[in-house]
Amino acid sequence: MSAESFLEEAREDLRRIAPEELAGLSDALVVDIRPHHNRLSEGEIPGSVAVERIVLEWRLDPRGEHRIPGFDVDTTVVVLCNEGYASSLAARDLRRVGLPNATDLVGGFRAYAAAGLPVRDGATPAVT
Repeated sequence: MSAESFLEEAREDLRRIAPEELAGLSDALVVDIRPHHNRLSEGEIPGSVAVERIVLEWRLDPRGEHRIPGFDVDTTVVVLCNEGYASSLAARDLRRVGLPNATDLVGGFRAYAAAGLPVRDGATPAVT
């Protein structure tokens, strides 16, 4: 299986969110999985939570003992990366962990910023 087909398969069950839609999701948990250096140089989406990709499933397992506060199994979780590729795979994995409303941001942070949407200075410490 190629990387492209792997990505296509991951996106089959996602209702991906366009950058312009994100502001209308007031109850969503926005999770930024970009590396620290990207968040530092490009900024962050206001209200987003930076989570290291290596611990994502443990911090967002709705029934896990290592989960972060502020969400439950019904929460819409929108994952973002630089350009919307790794975030699709991460959202698929979060659905497997038990978050049926996990999805990702089309085009990632860069599409969001290019659309002129609000950005804050980065980089807040990531959840590890």
